Amino acid sequence: MPARCLLYYITDRSAFFGDEPTRRRCLLEKISEATRAGVDYIQLREKDLSGRELESLAREAVRIITGLRTKNRELRTALLINSRTDIALAVEANGVNLRSDDISQQDVKQIWSICGAGTPFDKLRAGSTRETSPQPPVIGISCHSPEEVIQAAANGASFAVFAPVFEKKDVPGTRPTSLSQLEQACQAKIPVFALGGITLSNARSCLEARAAGIAAIRLFQENDIAAVVKELRA
Repeated sequence: MPARCLLYYITDRSAFFGDEPTRRRCLLEKISEATRAGVDYIQLREKDLSGRELESLAREAVRIITGLRTKNRELRTALLINSRTDIALAVEANGVNLRSDDISQQDVKQIWSICGAGTPFDKLRAGSTRETSPQPPVIGISCHSPEEVIQAAANGASFAVFAPVFEKKDVPGTRPTSLSQLEQACQAKIPVFALGGITLSNARSCLEARAAGIAAIRLFQENDIAAVVKELRA
């Protein structure tokens, strides 16, 4: 098993009760909770939002994480934006999480280098550039087979998210990839996160299959994150 279990919280504000302002507030509170608990990565994955809405939410998330990290230098949580390199750059997030068939990692790195972090959304869309280059982006790749993980590693991804390892209760009929497939995927030369139906009960089997860490939505959103982190890293 890895010496230290990496943790990846993937957001889903639609799982919270209430109107949109309430769900947004609950999500930002969870992002704060995850950061304080020492989660390594947070992916803002609100795919139903428009670009403007996602950028606004992402700015709030960056503000929260940056503020907490300023107060506590030991915190290392990185914020990734799902698929939107332009928004990740505009809000100065740490990187992106891509689908296996998304824009290439090479394209992300080139755009990141040319545009620079902090460029306003409108100027990014217009092709504006900055004089200085930001830190290289963190690039996670969502994969569904060992072959996709190997390809992601070959293309220079920071890590892969392999899913679904187990059948998800809220999506009956999903075909899990199995622990043996996860173990094959973990032979690639990048860290691999296990995702899909992960619970505190089955997380250990994923780590024993050489997963570098655990990625989840419900495991973090529906529980006390500090307690989950403590249990997974025990």
